[in-house]
Amino acid sequence: MKTRHLLFIPIAALSLAACTSPSAPAGYTLTGQIEGLPDGTHVQLVPVSHERTQPIADTTVVGGQFTFTGTADEPLAVLLMVKDAYGSRRLMLENAAIDVSGRVEADSTGGSLNYDLEALSVTGSPLSARYDSLMSIRERMGELYESNAEKHKDIHQALTAARQAKDTKKLAELQASEAYKAMAADEAAFFHTVDSLSRKAVMDNKDSFWGPLMLISLTTYLTDDQKPWYEAFSDEAKASRYGQMVKDELYPVGKAGTTVPDFKVKDADGQEVTLASLREGKKYVLIDFWASWCGPCRREIPNLKEQYKNYADKGFDIVSISIDKKKADWEKALQEEQLPWHNFLDDGSVADLYKVSSIPAMYLIDAEGVMVGENLRGEALAKKLAELLK
Repeated sequence: MKTRHLLFIPIAALSLAACTSPSAPAGYTLTGQIEGLPDGTHVQLVPVSHERTQPIADTTVVGGQFTFTGTADEPLAVLLMVKDAYGSRRLMLENAAIDVSGRVEADSTGGSLNYDLEALSVTGSPLSARYDSLMSIRERMGELYESNAEKHKDIHQALTAARQAKDTKKLAELQASEAYKAMAADEAAFFHTVDSLSRKAVMDNKDSFWGPLMLISLTTYLTDDQKPWYEAFSDEAKASRYGQMVKDELYPVGKAGTTVPDFKVKDADGQEVTLASLREGKKYVLIDFWASWCGPCRREIPNLKEQYKNYADKGFDIVSISIDKKKADWEKALQEEQLPWHNFLDDGSVADLYKVSSIPAMYLIDAEGVMVGENLRGEALAKKLAELLK
């Protein structure tokens, strides 16, 4: 759990006063000139965050060009994205004339639209250049990950086939093999490297907003392992926008004992279902937010299946809610995973209602809808269910 949430796919503190000096631009103008984006395409600026955040700006491409204008009260890390598509380009929104240029190609493999925006050039923004420099460690992470994946692809494919065939004998045989042990050793070394690189990037910038921003940018969610990192931040870093975001995630207000909000979702047949109806006849229900692309989510599935098998006949149920953008991605994952409980595709409203900031996000509730456990995974979930359903 320590660092498996870190992204691998894929300073000197800068004075904010410099951004508001008399000679500084009154606002920002972000101009895009990108080949490959069809006319009418919506491009958006979405704040970098672990939460599901709404775009702060949206405009339309005309002749491969678009423009955003506004004022940045403070430097803001954003993702330049295409609406309803995967792919993004990170940059810092600051009061300057910022140019984004390049060529992109659309990839609809698997039914999902993706644009390779990451390769776009950004000029005119010193803070974006600094951000790119700090985030360059992801390239090293990605290279190491791809190297390991290629090295161990045979054992990985064999394991996947055995799981899909539900061949427990073959699975046990593979897990006892030297190839599996070698893969596990390389995986452990990989995560150690990721942790070391990420911690250095964060701690080297602990005295400014860059420290907490890097912590957010290099992870998909935070755990107690990052609390010492936060505590090492300077007062200035803690008081920044990103310092507050890190604090809120690491030290959230407890929800245990509160009644969770009801919601409505549609099943595969288009019939509306409420949480209240899903709770009927159950003692405890686990609300599980996940997505097909979320590695930690899918690694938790074997444990969920085990707990479901152990306690389904004792009043335990699971309601999985996917936040996938594309129905095809969700349906493909369901086919692969064969989840034996309720599954729904969220349009964003349920995750927003529950203020889901990262996935996997799990909420264990009782028959009355009162939360009795939050983000319990692995052994912690097994222990809690054993306690509740003796």
